Amino acid sequence: MAPLPSPHAGRLPPLVVTMGEPAGIGGDILLKAWAARAAAGLPPFFVIDDPDRLAALAARIGLDVPVRRIASAAEAAQLFDKALPVLPQPLAAPVVPGRPDPANGAAVIASIDRAVALVRGGEAAAVVTNPIQKSSLYAAGFRHPGHTEYLAHLAGLADEPVMMLASADLRVVPVTIHVSLRAATEQLTTAAIIHAGRVTAAALVRDFGIARPRLAVAALNPHAGEGGAMGREEIDVIAPAVAALRAEGLAVDGPRPADTLFHVRARAGFDAALCMYHDQALIPLKTIDFDTGVNITLGLPFVRTSPDHGTALDIAGTGKAGETSLVAAMKAAAGMAYNRLQSRDD
Repeated sequence: MAPLPSPHAGRLPPLVVTMGEPAGIGGDILLKAWAARAAAGLPPFFVIDDPDRLAALAARIGLDVPVRRIASAAEAAQLFDKALPVLPQPLAAPVVPGRPDPANGAAVIASIDRAVALVRGGEAAAVVTNPIQKSSLYAAGFRHPGHTEYLAHLAGLADEPVMMLASADLRVVPVTIHVSLRAATEQLTTAAIIHAGRVTAAALVRDFGIARPRLAVAALNPHAGEGGAMGREEIDVIAPAVAALRAEGLAVDGPRPADTLFHVRARAGFDAALCMYHDQALIPLKTIDFDTGVNITLGLPFVRTSPDHGTALDIAGTGKAGETSLVAAMKAAAGMAYNRLQSRDD
């Protein structure tokens, strides 16, 4: 994970946090994160949300969190030690915890739009997105599979961004993401692996400060295919991608059997692992560090992180949700933004 550098406070503007699904746990964990700001060593941040909603939620879950409206991002750093700075985003309908209302979908999307605009305009250091309820947004007319694709749209990217899941002990990148296992094997291509490898290596240099990143590439089949006896994907699809990345000067190893890739000694040999499908990446990450994993979008012209969990509608508004993943996402965002700043200075 990118460490939070000590000089960040004097050189970076505040982080901006999006509303997320207002009926989910985003508000709960945001309030808890602000309450834990000193102990957690968090940099200044503000949220684009409805301040009245957050004030009522703080009272509901018994947190002493003063909420203050701000008119600009520049006010956030001045207020942060005394109150939670909120850039107002009105909601169309009252919020009932655990019950998403598509009427509020436009406000959720506007919060993302405004956050990205502030970061791209230099008024915020990075975007930290609270979890969205995609089914609710779809009902409101949202036409993107999720956050990652929508952020790529806002950035005007020609190429797909890459999703990384990261903790202090492991970084993983799934080459195929939210598709069935059958579809993942059909969609896995040499070109997709090469793209993921290039974007990951570049991000490890720019965002994590790793001068010579080492990538491990997982096999798809058990025992890396046993020389073709258990499948030819390693021979026909994965190995050519590894060779192409090596030819570009990258330190890449694989395809390696996934069942021996994630133990302690193996993890010491790479900075990130390219995995062929969703669960191959997320099972080891969540097993090793379930509470503080961070979702990071690589390849964007701005830094974006998110807690590695969903909206948890069943416990929204109860105060039971833990803020540790959001705190980790904020610290990772600040570290990455600082590293980008350093790379520009260099």
